[in-house]
Amino acid sequence: MASCSYHLPLSREPVTLLLLSLLLVVLPVSVRGVGINYGTLGNNLPSPNKVAKLLQSTLIDKVKIYDSNPQILQAFSNTAIDLIVSVENSRVANISSDISAANSWLTTRILPFVPATSVVAIAVGNEYLTTTVDNNDDHLDANALFKAMQNLHSVLASHGLDRKIKVTTPHSMAVLASSFPPSSATFAMNLVPVMTDIVNFLADTGAPFMINAYPYFAYRDNPTSVNLDYALLGNASGVHDPKGYVYSNMLDAQIDAVRSAIDALGFGNRSLEITVSESGWPSKGDNAATPENAKIYNTRLIERAQSNKGTPMKPKDRIEIFVFALFNENKKEGDESERNFGIFNGDGSKVYEVDLSCEFCSGTTSFGFSEKNGLSGGGGGGVRGPSVWCVAKPHADDKVLQSVLDFCCGPGGVDCREVYEGGNCFQPNKLLAHASFAMNSYYQMHGRNYWNCDFKGSAIVTFSDPSYSSCRYPQQ
Repeated sequence: MASCSYHLPLSREPVTLLLLSLLLVVLPVSVRGVGINYGTLGNNLPSPNKVAKLLQSTLIDKVKIYDSNPQILQAFSNTAIDLIVSVENSRVANISSDISAANSWLTTRILPFVPATSVVAIAVGNEYLTTTVDNNDDHLDANALFKAMQNLHSVLASHGLDRKIKVTTPHSMAVLASSFPPSSATFAMNLVPVMTDIVNFLADTGAPFMINAYPYFAYRDNPTSVNLDYALLGNASGVHDPKGYVYSNMLDAQIDAVRSAIDALGFGNRSLEITVSESGWPSKGDNAATPENAKIYNTRLIERAQSNKGTPMKPKDRIEIFVFALFNENKKEGDESERNFGIFNGDGSKVYEVDLSCEFCSGTTSFGFSEKNGLSGGGGGGVRGPSVWCVAKPHADDKVLQSVLDFCCGPGGVDCREVYEGGNCFQPNKLLAHASFAMNSYYQMHGRNYWNCDFKGSAIVTFSDPSYSSCRYPQQ
């Protein structure tokens, strides 16, 4: 059994209070979500609305897109899924040129959709520093990237959104001069000046350092020197670093290589989270790209993302991970493998079986998983119009959820007997589920005002009824 990770607030009923005081309640491990990359370079993909509905019934709690597509931003409104939007590489120079250009992009592309759509970050470019121009050896202007990041942060601050929406940029592993051994990794010499500026900016603003890390490419390019199990996140024998760190998989080694490069710039004493903004394995394209390997890698990657584990260098620092990718994209340029990183085909069928099910999600019955095909269109649909509920965000901090639960079931006046053992909403016995029930009850009691569904940023309204089985979420 899991060890206790939170406590249920005491009921106001004397009998229940007595019973609870005599019981040793074994409580559950908290829910951790997973991020995913949603690319749209295909002519056979489901509509954004269908994709948003699909993901509400899964453990995916964050989605990264590669532009600021208004249809996608609208589709993810009121879904309890956080969105990371992107400034395309082609737009970076313009946004860097003048702060008014950054403000224009923000006010026209993002602000019309917030706060209904939970935008939590802006990714400025993608692998910008290692992208060449017109297939030659010339690279994009590194200084433009940093200036664009500064401009966007400034306009977010002017709108009071800099604490909610962070500005960062995803890098490829090619920004490193070398990645092994991890403890000796440094950034490429020509990138040290701009990387110093970027890392300092990220540390100052509390934004994560994003890295696109693919053990697949390392194995594909060096199959005789790279162990397949090590690349597939499963070599328990380990690879040893000269400083004593032992790596059971290549992804952790890549993450720590980035960490060492950051430390080498002189930021070892600064707080800076590292996020794996892309990682995945293709199911087709070469000898290494098989459905079996893709299933193994992404299954282990999702398990890694859901764990609270760090890396050998920082074992207590949880790493946020975005799986690449949601769909195969049949119009993507490059090798065949580039078009086959998806967990799903364009028609919604699963390329291979990966468990994305979520025991407690504010999902919808109108579009979700089918046992055989992956995605299915169903009847009915979520309740709309005047029906609205308040639920906890899947990634909400456990300490905040506990304080919310204590408040709602105590001074907040909510009758929480349904989430106590024996109540209709006790199962699933998870802090997220119990807090969601309490949040919604408080929200309904107090007139369903938007400020009654905030709870320190840990809650969001949804138009999909979160009720399940015999657990009914009240409505006003």
